[in-house]
Amino acid sequence: MSVLGWSAEQAWDWYRSQPWLVGCNYIPNTAINQLEMWQAETFDPETINRELGWAADRLGFNTVRVFLHDLLWEDDPAGLLSRVDQFLTISQKHAIRPLLVFFDDCWNKDAKLGRQPIPKPGVHNSGWVQSPGTAIVINPGAWDRLETYVQSVLKAFGHDPRILGWDLYNEPGNNDLGERSLPLLEAAFAWARAAEPQQPLTAGTWFDNPVLTEFSLAASDMLTFHNYNATDEELRAQITHLKSLGRPVICTEYMARRVTGGSSFRRYLPIFKEEGVGAINWGLVSGKTQTIYAWNSLPLSKGNETEPNPWFHDIFRADGTPFDPAEVELIHRLTRV
Repeated sequence: MSVLGWSAEQAWDWYRSQPWLVGCNYIPNTAINQLEMWQAETFDPETINRELGWAADRLGFNTVRVFLHDLLWEDDPAGLLSRVDQFLTISQKHAIRPLLVFFDDCWNKDAKLGRQPIPKPGVHNSGWVQSPGTAIVINPGAWDRLETYVQSVLKAFGHDPRILGWDLYNEPGNNDLGERSLPLLEAAFAWARAAEPQQPLTAGTWFDNPVLTEFSLAASDMLTFHNYNATDEELRAQITHLKSLGRPVICTEYMARRVTGGSSFRRYLPIFKEEGVGAINWGLVSGKTQTIYAWNSLPLSKGNETEPNPWFHDIFRADGTPFDPAEVELIHRLTRV
């Protein structure tokens, strides 16, 4: 594809060749963050295989959005590529094609390799880490290794049919970075375009920063967005606006049961299907990320980790029991038609 990106016609040709894209943001229940998911000592293919089996067989999911991390490449390039290849083989077994994410401005700023912290009882995503982290985002002199990371991964997998696409930067500007994230976002697209992957590139819009939003929408092959709190009318209006830009649209984050209004499966998923919009919710299996608790959850005393009702994110417990069997039935009914 052109270094300048896909034309709208190319994007639609690609999108029309896909099934209705529906899935979840995925991390195994045994990992607290991206590093624990992918490091050699804690990579858990058995759990991944079991959980992706639930996603495919019990929900009808055909994609998952999965986060990488720059430190994984810096520490063990060959090992990271090998484990990504193993993950893709497992995903392919379940007819799931991942959307892989390179950078992320969310949660903890200072990622470190090695043994990861244990979860703080009751706290949502207590161990999730930014990539590359605020100090690096605002220091272009430290980006050479990031360019090598992005281009090396894309050269390894940029023509791999097991991969759906590439989400270059999750929520740029989060953690009060604002427009200071724009230069790295721009660089990420330039690096990725130069590697010429055959899959589409995107970076999602997630809040009303006009500069970041304008760039992401202009640079992306397919348009992606996050929405956790909208009325049905507001959601449809957002979709209508994005569709007016002439490209395929996918929601890469939604579903927070305890947000006012609630971006529940019952409300959002039928709208996405009716509108022909891809739908990727946050969470599959409750585990060390503790995303069954809300974003602003307060720590609980150890041994007193009361399960919230309703859960915030996630669908299954670690033993495969659904939080809400009716949700599972609804999702399966919508995806199998």
